[in-house]
Amino acid sequence: MKTLKLFLMGLLMAPGLSLAQNTFTHKVGTCDVYLLSEAQQGVSTKLLIGATPEMLKTYAPGGTVPNSMSAYMVRTPDRIILVDAGMGSKITDNLAALNVTPEQVNDILITHMHSDHIGGLLRRGELVFPKAQVYIAQPEADYWNQDQSRGGENARRVMEAYKERLHFFQPGQLEGTAHEVIPGFKSIAAYGHTPGHTMFMLTSGDQQLLFWGDLTHAMAIQMPCPQVALTYDSNPEQAITIRKVVLEYVAKNNIPVAGMHIAFPGMGTIKNANKGYTFTPMK
Repeated sequence: MKTLKLFLMGLLMAPGLSLAQNTFTHKVGTCDVYLLSEAQQGVSTKLLIGATPEMLKTYAPGGTVPNSMSAYMVRTPDRIILVDAGMGSKITDNLAALNVTPEQVNDILITHMHSDHIGGLLRRGELVFPKAQVYIAQPEADYWNQDQSRGGENARRVMEAYKERLHFFQPGQLEGTAHEVIPGFKSIAAYGHTPGHTMFMLTSGDQQLLFWGDLTHAMAIQMPCPQVALTYDSNPEQAITIRKVVLEYVAKNNIPVAGMHIAFPGMGTIKNANKGYTFTPMK
């Protein structure tokens, strides 16, 4: 939990950006995907692991890299789904801007249980989404059930509050078996950032979008240099390994991605470039 506190303390408002509400829409088959941004900011390069002076000079000369704090909403023909719930500061405001009330949310898929992903689930101890079914990977729940930090307390508080509509699952593999958690969404293990960190692949018709959670936090340097980790990865080496695997997979298969810490618009495509990758934002 200490490293997460360092991350939150290391967030800086990026020049020209504010905490103002940001939404962006992308179509995936018959589904509409909405970015729900709580903050567009910068993250300090002091939190990077493995970045050389040359990398910093080339990709982050100002000492920060663009970052965001976001969740996503997916509107299918018959359901409203959240992928994470953010810190909670703007989740209901962002939904209201889309004419959605918390009571209308049917399902919530959790990538992992850091506070900037589950903070929006409770307000003053009460359920924010009283009718939603909540889905959490079993390894992630197991980890936080044993953790004695404040992060563990917060995670357990959320799980207790939603216990009547809480569902656990075992994530599948990127290339292999991956069962649907809910119709249209398959879970994929991406352990490293946390012990149960999970991605979700949305498929509608012949189109896909991979919600990769916190696979990256500093795109400006982690795309050309995916071997760079951050201090709040619970297992930096594992996080680096899975990041390289996922980047190669989505680049090879032309699968767009969405990330909770990718700066606005939060979604885009990945291509191979030299020894690393490039990211092109959606328009």
